Amino acid sequence: MEATTVKAKDTFSGGVHPADNKQLTAHKPTVTAAIPKRAIIPLSQHIGAPTKSIVVIGQEVKKGEKIGETAGFVSAPVHASVSGKVVALGNFPHILGMDIPAVVIESDGKDEWIGGLKENPGYLTLSPDELKKLVADAGIVGMGGATFPTHVKLSPPKEKPIDVVILNGAECEPYLTSDHRLMLEKSKEIVEGLKILMRILNVSKGYIGIESNKPDAIEAMTKAAAGSPEVKVWPVKVKYPQGAEKMLIKAIAGRTVPAGGLPMDVGVVVQNVGTAEAIYNAVRYGRPLVERYVTVTGRGVREPKNFLARIGTPFSQLIEEAGGLTDTAAKVISGGPMMGMSQYTLDVPVIKGTSGITVLPKNEVNTNSYGPCIRCGRCIDACPMKLQPSYLGLYIEKGHYEDAKAYNLMDCFECGSCTFVCPANRPMVHWVKKAKKELAKKKN
Repeated sequence: MEATTVKAKDTFSGGVHPADNKQLTAHKPTVTAAIPKRAIIPLSQHIGAPTKSIVVIGQEVKKGEKIGETAGFVSAPVHASVSGKVVALGNFPHILGMDIPAVVIESDGKDEWIGGLKENPGYLTLSPDELKKLVADAGIVGMGGATFPTHVKLSPPKEKPIDVVILNGAECEPYLTSDHRLMLEKSKEIVEGLKILMRILNVSKGYIGIESNKPDAIEAMTKAAAGSPEVKVWPVKVKYPQGAEKMLIKAIAGRTVPAGGLPMDVGVVVQNVGTAEAIYNAVRYGRPLVERYVTVTGRGVREPKNFLARIGTPFSQLIEEAGGLTDTAAKVISGGPMMGMSQYTLDVPVIKGTSGITVLPKNEVNTNSYGPCIRCGRCIDACPMKLQPSYLGLYIEKGHYEDAKAYNLMDCFECGSCTFVCPANRPMVHWVKKAKKELAKKKN
């Protein structure tokens, strides 16, 4: 099967072209990070209701054992990523910038899986409901960063039938290469995960979207999909934020998700390639989600690397395994520089949605203060959602959140393109996040 030729239509309007800086790690095979001595496992690693702890201090647990139970449909269970003893229950630092309930497990060094994990060699003969239950029980969420519970995404209402599944392998965020390495190293598993998704949703068309700056990943995925005519590898143009699901749907399926709408409104479900690989492991081997690929990169670390890391591994440990911070390190970001979040402590742990840790040196950190909007319109040209970021910023800056909402604030997915091009250095994404939180407070 030949990969689809890149065409001019395989993109979207707007967007920007930041330096990708992927050369720091793209060529480096993934290494397995050390088992953390103390795994800090947050009970909220997903969008939706937090899980409730079902363990007590002093309890011995095995790897893969459920330690957090769901409190609602839009939720996902949490499992132990190491075997050992529960030594603490309480609030601990989280990448969202606050302390959140977590279970701390002290590793016993044995790394023993919980017994009773069921293998399913004939997994594609299982019913969609059986497959969906395995996905839900494994605690799988969107691993591209959104962390929406996967079983919920696979349960669209009957009035919104799905006919296309797209795997997101674009990885347009600068610096990060965890998905790139996953596609090179686990290509067959990703394709099988896609087939499971297609069976659950009863669709016959599956696409794998990959930015064309990853020819080796395109080749590997095309080879893995050979003999599966229902699966097509689809290279897309290199442009940020090509990996946003609405942009990928436009590029591959030629469909436009309506304002305020969801992919299922146009008959599409999008999942990350990492999510597909996790689904395969859960369905084929019965393994819950306890580890993931994480890129530790940037010129603020001495030896940028790609890791296979356990959920709950402190950022400090992975940074040390990447050679430690350089003398000029100035900012640590969970994720990449466009959509990631700066961290105030290295005690935060890897969670299900942690695709990377980016460390920037002083000379790459913008410390300039922002000025007034000069009405240049660059942010409007760059916005992939065709919003008016300049107006949103003006309203939010003055605390007029309802006015910002009227200008389609909720359609902004915080890609950062507007901030990237703003000559006045205005922190539009920061303001958007603030406005959404303030509106959520009023709603509650």
